[in-house]
Amino acid sequence: MSTAAPAGIDQESFRSAMGCLATGVTVITTVFEGRPVGMTASAVSSLSLDPVMLLACVSRRLPTHTALDASRRFTVNVLADDQEWLARRFATPMEDKFAGVGTLPGHELPVLADSLAHFTCDVEERLPGGDHSIFTGRVTECESRGAERDPLLYFRGRFGAWEDGVQHA
Repeated sequence: MSTAAPAGIDQESFRSAMGCLATGVTVITTVFEGRPVGMTASAVSSLSLDPVMLLACVSRRLPTHTALDASRRFTVNVLADDQEWLARRFATPMEDKFAGVGTLPGHELPVLADSLAHFTCDVEERLPGGDHSIFTGRVTECESRGAERDPLLYFRGRFGAWEDGVQHA
């Protein structure tokens, strides 16, 4: 199977076109070797209502990929429009991404304290997806918080917010 792109499609043109697809911003968390692990992700989607499942796409080169594969559990934390700093923090390689970040007590996996919602999942499958893996997760717990707050969005390479029906970057 060839991994080359069809003639006329290169990575930059693909990235540019995909940048037109506004997405929500999340932080995926788990625990690996007794330590919390996390990364920023926008490639997250609902998958099924029966059973309740979602999917998350994770680059195979990231430490979080190894952690998810080993732990077989993860939490998706949906970020609010005032949490760009968290998106940037968890997108940046650093020793302890959780230093100074509040988490909710009473959860086996890290749940970010001020996130709009969270979904905790057991990994059902890890499927190949080019340079990523597609983790399908059966949702074992979810909660929506902060109904008065707006989501953090990612569009054309920038973070932004949804206000009064208009996306602002």
